[in-house]
Amino acid sequence: MKVYPIVAKRVLAPTLKLMEVEAPEVARKAEAGQFVIVRIAENGERIPLTIADFDRQRGTITIIFQEVGYTTQQLGNLEVNDHLLDFTGPLGLPSEVEHYGHVVCVGGGVGIAPIYPITRALKEAGNEVTAIIGARTKELLILEEEMRRVSHRLLVATDDGSYGHKGFVTDLIKQVLEEGKQVDRLWAIGPMIMMRNVAEVTRPYAVKTIVSLNPIMVDGTGMCGACRVAVGGETKFACVDGPEFDGHQVDWDLAMRRLAMYREEERRALAFHQSGGGCACR
Repeated sequence: MKVYPIVAKRVLAPTLKLMEVEAPEVARKAEAGQFVIVRIAENGERIPLTIADFDRQRGTITIIFQEVGYTTQQLGNLEVNDHLLDFTGPLGLPSEVEHYGHVVCVGGGVGIAPIYPITRALKEAGNEVTAIIGARTKELLILEEEMRRVSHRLLVATDDGSYGHKGFVTDLIKQVLEEGKQVDRLWAIGPMIMMRNVAEVTRPYAVKTIVSLNPIMVDGTGMCGACRVAVGGETKFACVDGPEFDGHQVDWDLAMRRLAMYREEERRALAFHQSGGGCACR
């Protein structure tokens, strides 16, 4: 049976972990914007994680995740030389990387991880790149130096003002838009409410705004239908039609309702496992 060894691990911030996984077949074909589905063990949950980086020569994929539920806590407890049972990918459509001119790449919280390879690819394609990253506090801000290296200009915000601009990434987007220099395209990845707010900020400026949606997902191949979203009045599946979509076309109310559908079940499952209840899959 093929397994996928963890070859590197870093703790980026409280509950935020980085892992480098040996998966040469995935690394050979991975592109910015795509994701993988990970399963730790035979009776484990399958979880989608966006590709934060890839190294074709070493045959590795980097994932960054936040420990928010039982499975991500299990994943976070693994160490170098531990193995994952499944590491399926690359899945989803890659980002449409072209030479657009001046582009803005926005990452909020854990969303900084998937915006990183997109930012790098856009710079390599010859774009002038302004990057904006934000987190609740300085302690939770990740990949700052990495983002600085792959952009021409980096702006930072924290909700509490502990570092950089005190406020939200949307404040800095408005600042860039009001400078008068044309923005030819913008990417934004982060919490659903952040992406929605970014889309509303850019709408009056008619700047095409690309977001990466993370709805509930089961198989990642378009068969289960769990990840359906409404975009431009049509039903789309985030796993095969996305994960990137035009943020001005997304039905955000529906997307946010669907994301919250199983929150109570997730809370109960986590509490069950933390109390020593074992597997609740039955």
